[in-house]
Amino acid sequence: MRKFDVLIIGAGSIGVPAAYYLAKKGLSVGVIEKLPSEGRGQNRAAIGGIRATHSDPAKIKICQLTIGLMNSFEKEHDIDIDWISGGYLFPVYDEVLENKLKKLLVTQKKFNLNIDWIDAGKVKELVPGINPENLRGGTFSPEDGSASPLKMTGAYLKLAKEQKAEFFFNEEVKGFRIENNKIIEVETNKDKYSADIIINAAGGDAKEIGLLSNLDIPVNPDCHEAGITEPVKPFFKPMVVDIRSDENSANYYFYQNKEGQVVFCITPKPSILGKDTDNTSVFLPLVVKRILNLYPRLRNLRIRRTWRGLYPMTPDGFPIVGWTKEVSNMFLAVGMCGQGFMLGPGLGQIISEIIVDKSDKYNFILDQLTLYREFAGIELLK
Repeated sequence: MRKFDVLIIGAGSIGVPAAYYLAKKGLSVGVIEKLPSEGRGQNRAAIGGIRATHSDPAKIKICQLTIGLMNSFEKEHDIDIDWISGGYLFPVYDEVLENKLKKLLVTQKKFNLNIDWIDAGKVKELVPGINPENLRGGTFSPEDGSASPLKMTGAYLKLAKEQKAEFFFNEEVKGFRIENNKIIEVETNKDKYSADIIINAAGGDAKEIGLLSNLDIPVNPDCHEAGITEPVKPFFKPMVVDIRSDENSANYYFYQNKEGQVVFCITPKPSILGKDTDNTSVFLPLVVKRILNLYPRLRNLRIRRTWRGLYPMTPDGFPIVGWTKEVSNMFLAVGMCGQGFMLGPGLGQIISEIIVDKSDKYNFILDQLTLYREFAGIELLK
């Protein structure tokens, strides 16, 4: 039986950064992943956006930490992860949405977000050629940005291994042996492990892992599709997020990455529940119509490919982070609701401080994101 201080289930957006920050603090760390390599689940389907522009203090703080880590990542580690600090732009075309976002600004500024309302002229400067008809302005957060999910997770894997973290790929957790409300053995299809602390960072499989310990975790994935164009010369910088809803979609968003490709995604309405990651024939007609109405300048770009990934959703759109009452050594880092990539580095650092340093400065995050909350309401900018 292999013995570790911490055993992480899932080598994705959360598990790999957490492994690095825990191992860096001197713990022995093992990571079990059922797929052949790191980031092969939801991570590789992420489009790369990273924003602290949320509507709640927990996610704001976590993503502020992520952005700080991204700003210094290449200098500190000599690894290029395609980080661009291009900002996030929420364009507004009606008074109702304008009032809603301006009201939200009060909360966001309270938590020290660098975000403000900009007028229509500034929006047109940031995204030349955007549809000007009825454009009222928008909110813009210049410190948000984007990076490559594959490069970032690969970088964290390298760093974690340098700190002696061990990764076990092609291994699937089959069961736990529990005594006195504590997991004393983790059994996979290949081996058995024990650890003082077990972290469930299993993404779309979080619910199934929870059930192995008789824990009902309310994480149910739904399906989202994305696409990417050919590379062209850079012509706009921010991630553009249109949160207006229509009969078939809740919102959509797009940006130009460091290689010049435009990456785009849409949130279907109603949600498509399940774990089906096959492409559909309805995605492109749906998203292209909406994007071109907002930004006609994209019309002649050729689309290279599309793909489909999972959003491991919770009932209120907020993650679940923290210890479980039923199993004393189980820590949850699940239900990222499609934002695991932007939450992962900051959350990994926070987890390491909670576990190793016994820090209580993140108690407000644990209180807000606890498994035992009421799951009432909904996150405005999910």
